[in-house]
Amino acid sequence: MGETGGIVVVAGMWMLWCAMHSLLIATPVVSRAKTRLGRWFAWYRLGYVLLSTITLLPLFFWTLRLPSRLLFAWDGPWWGVQGALLLYALVMAVGGAREYDLSSFLGLRQITSQHRGEAQPEFAFATKGILRYVRHPWYSGGLALVWAAGPVTTVSLAVKLVLTGYLLLGAYLEERKLVAALGERYRDYQRQVPMLFPGRPWH
Repeated sequence: MGETGGIVVVAGMWMLWCAMHSLLIATPVVSRAKTRLGRWFAWYRLGYVLLSTITLLPLFFWTLRLPSRLLFAWDGPWWGVQGALLLYALVMAVGGAREYDLSSFLGLRQITSQHRGEAQPEFAFATKGILRYVRHPWYSGGLALVWAAGPVTTVSLAVKLVLTGYLLLGAYLEERKLVAALGERYRDYQRQVPMLFPGRPWH
């Protein structure tokens, strides 16, 4: 298989992972799982997180082992740009972690609530902390990390482009879910806070 064929294959594999990751959390799939799994649905989110991680790791390490040509390296003055992007990604990651319910994100709170016989936790809408400046800090930081992590090679460029498209599409789909769930409350939030990068709000 030539270089071009290898790039097509790796891009296709990452697209499949992204598609699986999105499909399993899509509203119709989650609703059907909730109906069919009954009380075991409390484990769905944790299973989703574990499956995503287990399938991501071999794909990630396989990609690193593929032969590729260097296109761009963060050398010389570019180190400052890379450092700024990595720092931005860190700020977005930590800021988001401080405001999001990580226990629910990982699926642990759902299991605990089910075990105690309590109602499943409802979605909590927050607008404080980092969420005063950007609506989706993890998507924003993820974009910065994708481009700042490592040099740009023929293989990594394909992966970076796939992940960039995935993160942008993910943010867009998340916006649709939030508007459907929260209505005018979220539309007001959209008008006040930008979606991905601090600055002037835009949808």
